[in-house]
Order: sequence, then C-alpha cells, then structure tokens
Amino acid sequence: MDSTPRRKSGLNLPSGMNETSLRLETFSSSSSFRAVTCVSSPRAISSLSSPSKTSSCSDRFIPCRSSSRLHTFGLIEKGSPVKEGGDEAYARLLKSELFGSDFGSFSSAGGQGGLSSPNKNMLRFKTDHSGPNSPYSPLILGNGSRVSSESSTPPKPPRKVPKKPHKVLDAPSLQDDFYLNLVDWSSQNVLAVGLGTCVYLWTASNSKVTRLCDLGHNDSVCSVQWTREGSYISVGTHEGQVQVWDGTQCKRVRTMGGHQTRTGVLAWNSRTLASGSRDRHILQHDLRIPSDYVSKLVCHKSEVCGLKWSHDDRELASGGNDNQLLVWNQHSQLPILKLTEHTAAVKAIAWSPHQSGLLASGGGTADRCIRFWNTTNGHQLNHVDTGSQVCNLAWSKNVNELVSTHGYSQNQIMVWKYPSLSKVATLVGHSLRVLYLAMSPDGQTIVTGAGDETLRFWNVFPSMKTQLSFLLWFQTPVKDTGLWSLGRTQIR
Repeated sequence: MDSTPRRKSGLNLPSGMNETSLRLETFSSSSSFRAVTCVSSPRAISSLSSPSKTSSCSDRFIPCRSSSRLHTFGLIEKGSPVKEGGDEAYARLLKSELFGSDFGSFSSAGGQGGLSSPNKNMLRFKTDHSGPNSPYSPLILGNGSRVSSESSTPPKPPRKVPKKPHKVLDAPSLQDDFYLNLVDWSSQNVLAVGLGTCVYLWTASNSKVTRLCDLGHNDSVCSVQWTREGSYISVGTHEGQVQVWDGTQCKRVRTMGGHQTRTGVLAWNSRTLASGSRDRHILQHDLRIPSDYVSKLVCHKSEVCGLKWSHDDRELASGGNDNQLLVWNQHSQLPILKLTEHTAAVKAIAWSPHQSGLLASGGGTADRCIRFWNTTNGHQLNHVDTGSQVCNLAWSKNVNELVSTHGYSQNQIMVWKYPSLSKVATLVGHSLRVLYLAMSPDGQTIVTGAGDETLRFWNVFPSMKTQLSFLLWFQTPVKDTGLWSLGRTQIR
C-alpha cells in the first residue's frame, strides 16, 4: 500500500476523466496560454496569475488582469469614437445628472476608464446641489404632481381684517373697572353705554345720541344689557338695584332690589333676567311677578362678574372673582358643572351659536387663557394662552370665529378661528385695557371700549352683500367729538 499522502484535488471533473488527463503548460517564449491533453504527468495545474509559482486551481479559468500583459495583444479598452452631433457632451451631462458632478473620479489611477474604483457616495443619499441653470434642476422640472397641483389651484389667501378702526368716539367717564359691563348693542341697532351716573343711547342708523337716564350723584351705572328683542334695557347700579327701561320711550318700567351691593353684570334670556353682584349672589328676575326676584343662586365665593345664557335658554354660565366657571340649568338651585381650571377671575364668557353646548371662557391676568368646554359632559376641549388678561369674548354670527379683548399687558383685540385656534388678526389701538365689547346686530362690526375713554369700531367680519349699506352708517369722520362728546358739551 502506497504510504505517500495524496494531495486532494481542487478540480470537479466529469465521470470518466481524472486529473492526470489534463495539464496546462506555460510556454516561456510567449505570454499566451495553451491547454494540452497529457496522460503522462500527474502534476498540478500551473498557476495562471504568476508563471513562476504553482498552486491548486479550480475548474474555471479566470485570469487576473493585474498580472496579464493584455497590451501585447491590443486588448486594452478604448473609448468609442465620438459621433457627430454632440453625443459625448450629452453623455457627460447625463452622467453628471444621474451620478453627480464627481462621476469622472471613477477612472483608475493609471488613466484607464471603467468602474474599477467606484465613488464613495455611490448608492448613498445625496443632497441635491444642482442649480437652476441645470436643465434637470427640480426648480425647472418641478417636484412631481404636488407642484403641478399647487400651481393649478393656488392656496386661498387669508381673509384681510382692517388693522385700524373706521371710527373712534369719545366716551368720557367710561370707567376702567374690570368687573363692570358698560357697553351693549341691541338687535335694533342701538348702542347703550354707561358713563358715570348716566346711560346714553346711540342710534347707528342716524348717529342720534339720547340720554336714557341719570341715576344722580349718590349712584352710578355698573352694567347695561338689552333684551333680545331690543326694546327694553336693564341697568345695574352701584347701590345694588336693577332697573328696567323702555328704550324707545326712555321711561323706567321697573326697579328691583335684592342685592346688597353693586350689580356688575346682567343677562337676559327670552323671559327672565339674571343679575350678578359683588355680594356673590345671582338673582333671577321675572317682570311678570311682583316680587324683586324669583330665585337666588348661591355658590360663588367672590364677586360675580360674568353671566351668559345659552342660546336655547337651558343653561346659564357664571364666572366669578373666585376663579370659578359654573353652569346652571333652569330648575336647579345648585350648579350642574363646576369648572375650576382657570387661575384668575372669569369675566369673559361666550356660548357658541354654531354648536350646542360649546362654551368659551377667559381668565384674568394670572391666567390669560381662553378655554373651550363641552357642557354636556364637562370636558375641556381645548385652550390657548393669549399672553394677556382676557376681558371679553364674543362669537361671530357669520363664521365660526371668536373675538377676544385683552388687558394687561398688550391691550389688544384678537380674532381666532375655531377649532384650529389660529389667529386671523391682532388689532391694537387702545392705550388701556379693552374692558368692553359688543357686536352689531348684523355680526359684521364690533365696538370696543377702554379706560382711555374711547369707543372704537372695527370691521372684523365684513360681508360683501351688506358691507356697502353698513358703511353708510358711519359717514362722519374719525374722532368726531361733536357726535360723542357726552359731558364735554351741553348734551348732559
């Protein structure tokens, strides 16, 4: 038995052929290779990569180009002839757009073409630095269907709100008191303003000013509120009385007591009148009943400064200096909701005319937030920090937007879209906090009052159909002191 170990062959030969039947000879006189059949030598096949070394090879013949002398036989790759018509320039431009401007670095160090040394940025995300001069620039070709769709349907520009009031009126003795409510605009287009001891009515259609009442030196006006029909107006006094006047005939209809101190807020529904006072109580008055009030709501721990009935008369929202927002129904003597998220006095309250059970409320200086509530379940829907004391809130009748007036520290008026709470406009002009707010019966214009003793009219919600007729109401120039001097002339 032959004891010499046999070297394992690296060839995979077909059946009937062994490794001794094939031998590859290397001829020293030439760089070429020739395969010959030999039956006499069992030696291994010569190396293809180096003529001076021998090693075991597989059954495939794959030469190494680095050790081959292909130039001897003229096998080096040559560039294809350039055709007329700029094909080379087009190919260069195409490569630059597809692979980047550094695609030329793919060539080998020896000057040979090909992809032997790929760029390090190949198959990686690359920031597009193509300029607008390139014919393939995204600025020229666009960014897919999105750009084309935007160009075909441009975005709707935001609604423009005039930044300045179209009228400014003097209102001397208009008190700078956060807890009072001294301005209201009736459904019959008559504006009521409490100035000192008097209440004045301004008819918007003819700019006529009428003094409704004078409470005398021992009393002062703390609140005014029109009925929904606009024929009667209630007046809250510093002595705690609630007076009801016929606005057409300027006659007092009723005087009701019950409060121990000033009545700073009033709210009508279709049948009854609610009044809030510094004595922390809310009284319900019914003109059809001889008594001063029909019910008393006791829950606030400080002055009641905000009152609003819902549009369906089912719920009454009240805000107080105790930072509470309470919701009452028609029959209960206790609130059905106690909302305590505010951290300052809640004077600003507004029910949405577009969605049942949606209530907005605003907090004072320490809070600065407008909060939105679902009174059906008591959940807070959203809130926004306005950056300033929230003094008043009013929903637009025409669109789903909200107006807020503010005090410290910016004294601004803001218009918000709901429910996105994006700002439509920010209006400035008052030098002191904007404590009073009322809206025209057509819902297009708001009037704001401040401690700077001015009333400013703003076209916040213009309507193309009624804007022309509405502008006819205000043909007098700005700062017409002859119209609204109220105490600076003989009108008192």
